[in-house]
Amino acid sequence: MDEKGSRRVDADGNVIPGWSWWALASCTQFVWGMSSYRKGYAGDSRLMPFKAFAVASLFVGSAASASFAALQASGIHKVEDLVEMGANLRTGLGIPPRSREE
Repeated sequence: MDEKGSRRVDADGNVIPGWSWWALASCTQFVWGMSSYRKGYAGDSRLMPFKAFAVASLFVGSAASASFAALQASGIHKVEDLVEMGANLRTGLGIPPRSREE
């Protein structure tokens, strides 16, 4: 692992980017959620709200992991990076910068 801890190296010396783990987590949660959804309801009716919440949590977690992977893959690691990207986007579109009210 390098000094910043943002990259990992496997046994062959290949660098594994940190966002790939988030993407893997997102895909796993999505597949598990789809599997649970397609399997449907089975068992005691008192557990149905818990099972529905668990499946919904898998889909929300999948979306959150995918968003984090996309941010990591695009090089956005801090809030300042995101603010700078937004300012560059506004400048590129020809929209004047927002005035800060303090």
